[in-house]
Amino acid sequence: RDALLVCTINSSTSMFAGFVIFSVVGFMAHEQERSVAEVAASGPGLAFLVYPSAVLQLPGSSLWACLFFLMLLLIGLDSQFCTMEGFITAIIDEWPQFLRPRKELFIAVVCALSYCVGISCISQGGMYVFQLLDSYAVSGYCLLWLIFFECISISWCYGVDRFYDGIKDMIGYYPMVWWKFCWCVTTPLICAGVFFFNIVQFTPIKYLDYSYPWWAHVIGIITALTSMMYIPIYMVWLWKKTPGDTANKIRQIVTIDLNVHDLRIKMQEEMK
Repeated sequence: RDALLVCTINSSTSMFAGFVIFSVVGFMAHEQERSVAEVAASGPGLAFLVYPSAVLQLPGSSLWACLFFLMLLLIGLDSQFCTMEGFITAIIDEWPQFLRPRKELFIAVVCALSYCVGISCISQGGMYVFQLLDSYAVSGYCLLWLIFFECISISWCYGVDRFYDGIKDMIGYYPMVWWKFCWCVTTPLICAGVFFFNIVQFTPIKYLDYSYPWWAHVIGIITALTSMMYIPIYMVWLWKKTPGDTANKIRQIVTIDLNVHDLRIKMQEEMK
């Protein structure tokens, strides 16, 4: 119920924001006697250049400008909470004996490192760094790559029926069978299709009229690979580490014999 509620609110907010933004973009295009395609620059240019320019023409522009940038600040904080909580929880669950007693210190270190990285995006050339990271490292290719392997590992390796039983164990009933089809077929196919279409239709990124040099694109690709290559590298490492022939390796790595009840007991024993 919470997942459906969050998805519905998120999608509805996006639709509402689309009406608001494109009404403003249409007004700016009319004022400048240009086409909407020339004014509607996607990315940070829309949020930090086009939209603020339109807000300044509203009655009481100072109030609307303050509210607009306060909204951007709150959206950034909300995204930061979600991202940091997911990352910190995953790392602490991986090494609970060492990190859980030092959780506050670990969070402080992660926030300090993130702050240092964020400083590069608010320097004099920060918008160019932000555009580079936004295009390569934090959206698009990386998310599609990770979501594809996440769906495959849960639905086909761990087992969608076992995952289904785990959800029933948590919420007390089985969700609609439609979710099985989404986890097993729809989501992996959409992620793989969009990923390859993005590669085929790749165009070098630009910020306004500035074209990035070749070495900037290399840096962007490297930043994307820093999160994408962990999956194949870990797969190769785990394959080499697991003893036995091919069939035995596949059985040990891919299949899981424990059910939800046994998994909970095993996790509780590991936490002690």
